[in-house]
Amino acid sequence: MSIDWAALGSVFGVSLVVTVALVGLFTLGIAGLSRQERAAAEGGSAGLAVTGAYACFAACAAAVAYGIYLIVA
Repeated sequence: MSIDWAALGSVFGVSLVVTVALVGLFTLGIAGLSRQERAAAEGGSAGLAVTGAYACFAACAAAVAYGIYLIVA
C-alpha cells in the first residue's frame, strides 16, 4: 500500500483554503448584523449591511449544501 502524498497535500490545501474562506464569510455576515444593531441604537438605517449579511449567510449555506451534495453523490 502506498500513499499518494501529492494528492493528500492537495486535498489538505484545498480543504484549508475553503474552511478559512467559509469562516471569513460567516464572520462578515455576523459583522453586518452587528452594524445593523449599532445603527438601530443610534437611530440610523443599515439596509446595505443587513443585505450583505444575509448574502454572506446564503453563500455559506450554499457552500455547505454543495459539500453535502459532493459527499452524497
